[in-house]
Amino acid sequence: MYIEQVNNKKFNKILYLPIPLIFLGIFFYNYIETSDVNTEELLEMIIDKFGTNLTFALMVGQLAFCCLVLLLWVKFIHGQSITSLTTSREKIDWKRVFFSFSVWGGFTAITTLILYWLSPESFVINFDPVKFFPFLLLALLLIPLQTSFEEYFFRAYLMQGIGVVTKSRLIPLLITSITFGLMHIANPEVGKLGMIIMVYYIGTGFFLGIITLMDEGLELALGFHAANNLIGALLVTADWTAFQTHSILKDVSEPSAGFDVLFPVLVIFPILLFIFGKKYKWTNWKDKLTGKVHEYLPQNDQINTIGTND
Repeated sequence: MYIEQVNNKKFNKILYLPIPLIFLGIFFYNYIETSDVNTEELLEMIIDKFGTNLTFALMVGQLAFCCLVLLLWVKFIHGQSITSLTTSREKIDWKRVFFSFSVWGGFTAITTLILYWLSPESFVINFDPVKFFPFLLLALLLIPLQTSFEEYFFRAYLMQGIGVVTKSRLIPLLITSITFGLMHIANPEVGKLGMIIMVYYIGTGFFLGIITLMDEGLELALGFHAANNLIGALLVTADWTAFQTHSILKDVSEPSAGFDVLFPVLVIFPILLFIFGKKYKWTNWKDKLTGKVHEYLPQNDQINTIGTND
């Protein structure tokens, strides 16, 4: 019911166009303008000028602001509730958000400790209380809004809109997952590690899209994405990543892309799908991921229709 609930007579295809056209237009313009620019060097210049925390706030703050704009657009232009943009349930299930956050946040923290233990020469202690705690406040305020924008834009707004237009669940899954991955193509990590890192970005998009469709709501994706960016930014930074932060550790190893890029997509994400599927009793995978999107009928109409057919 996550997509179906907006597939009704009130759905206005024209009103759905401005937000994706503006966002994707800005993205492609920025990509073209910076295609010949060394993004790692550019980021270093900006940090030298404005400082690490202000640079972080400017970068992440843009998407945090976009999150508020998107939610206001949905509420006042579409007349759609934030709850229906988030979930098919009567209320947003915050337990799902926090469970997903805890699972991925815990996994991130544990694997970081293991990597540090196995290869301490690859890290330096970067912790400085004077710099860390102001950054912590910024991160707690801005990162959940930044990740929420990406989820609400790709896995909610576009997923629902494309699903209604195409009457398909598979098409929005494919489009939103691939577009989500391509959105990261200008990241410094791509220039440093090569295009193979796009397997991780696009694979993550598919993982988040699958859990959204299977769970009929955005809660698990919101928790996962927030944990991924927040815990990662607090624990580890590097000179070649998009997030330059006053984190606890700094990775000083020579970056390389190998099986570690494929491991989350091929191993970890399937395990998470199994865990989430068992916990929330997911069934009918084929229909939920590749089935058709039908016109939404209120519960009373469904009951009356069933009664008539009987």
